[in-house]
Amino acid sequence: MQPYKITYPKNKKTGVLISIPHCGISFPNEIKDHYDNSKSKIPDDTDWYLEKLYDFASSLGITVIKAVYSRWVIDLNRTPQNKNLYNDGRIITALCPITDFLGEPLYNSIENEPTEKEVERRLKQYYEPYHNKIDELLKELKDEFGNVLFWDAHSIRRNVSTIQKEDFPDLILGNNDCTTASSDIIENALSSLKASVLEVTHNHPFKGGYLTRSKGNPTNQVHALQLEMSKDLYMSNNELNYDEEKANEIKKILVKTFENLITLMNE
Repeated sequence: MQPYKITYPKNKKTGVLISIPHCGISFPNEIKDHYDNSKSKIPDDTDWYLEKLYDFASSLGITVIKAVYSRWVIDLNRTPQNKNLYNDGRIITALCPITDFLGEPLYNSIENEPTEKEVERRLKQYYEPYHNKIDELLKELKDEFGNVLFWDAHSIRRNVSTIQKEDFPDLILGNNDCTTASSDIIENALSSLKASVLEVTHNHPFKGGYLTRSKGNPTNQVHALQLEMSKDLYMSNNELNYDEEKANEIKKILVKTFENLITLMNE
């Protein structure tokens, strides 16, 4: 099975690609019994229902790629060398995590934790196909449109004390300190998001992960942005269930943001 699924545009295609790398909840048959079943049956660090929140994308002409497997199999937003992207003391789960964000073990025994050889296998089997497909899709869009946007979509619990003690803001736009997208793309996205009543921050506490940092090349007209959002914006307050009413309000903000970006890119 491919480690990704793609939704192609229903309407006239645009030069925008959305990636949802942490929505997967499946575990490959060859390793699923290695995990603590009480955790793997509901993998807590999942960006729950984000693919449902972004289901408007195809009607706007946007292509979407989403992960099939859980980030606990391999984290598609980490560097392949497993290098830290932040050095401020926050917990950073590994390329192939052995604990969740609260530091609790994921595997049912130490013997079942991935070896270096197993990490290499997962890189080739699950990680590289996702990244390679993104590169392929971006090239196709670049050839067709000349100017493209890669949008990496994420969500997180309102509070993860191992990352920071304070609650997260509503929306966090990341572009690695304005290096992964042009200033007009960044300003357009920020302006659209800030037109809402939500609290929006820029590059803090998240600057964009490896996907955003590795795909963005604004000098070559390939722009990359990461949007992190607190889960309670579109889920129940206990962050367990999708809330249709709340989600519809967030969708309005996202749709307007993409409409504005697409208009800018077509100018």
